Amino acid sequence: MEDNKFVYRMPNVQDGGRVWELVRDSGVLELNSAYSYLMLFDMFRETCCVADAEGNITGFISAIRKPSDPETLFVWQVGVALEMRGQGVGKELIRQLLHRKENSGIHYLEATIGSHNVPSSKLFQAVAEELKTKCVVTNYYASGLFPGEGQHDDELLYRIGPFN
Repeated sequence: MEDNKFVYRMPNVQDGGRVWELVRDSGVLELNSAYSYLMLFDMFRETCCVADAEGNITGFISAIRKPSDPETLFVWQVGVALEMRGQGVGKELIRQLLHRKENSGIHYLEATIGSHNVPSSKLFQAVAEELKTKCVVTNYYASGLFPGEGQHDDELLYRIGPFN
């Protein structure tokens, strides 16, 4: 789908390296291996999306259907280039995923969000409001589970749904 600035599309494996660079340069997202982005955009492309502005990846969402609950889409990361933040790109990436025919059986959206990550928390609360459903937030991964003392916030589970 297109809007004035972006084409929202299913990613391909070639987008993996460019998304890795976007995450590296973001200053706020946790950088995973380049391999993980290549693999996600190859093997899970139906549940991932990129915002493309004239050949430049300016935003992305990576997600997978939960193997134990295929009605739930688990969002791993949402990232938007610094100069594009605040323009609704993150929310539109989620909309795009939920409107794909491949994802028609999804009735719940989940993500873990660091306890101090206010922008992501606001994004998921806004998505729940737009979908006219609830967003339940629970403790999920305590900071003590992560290696390195004091290196990671607690991760809270945001569960949105049910929705059609």
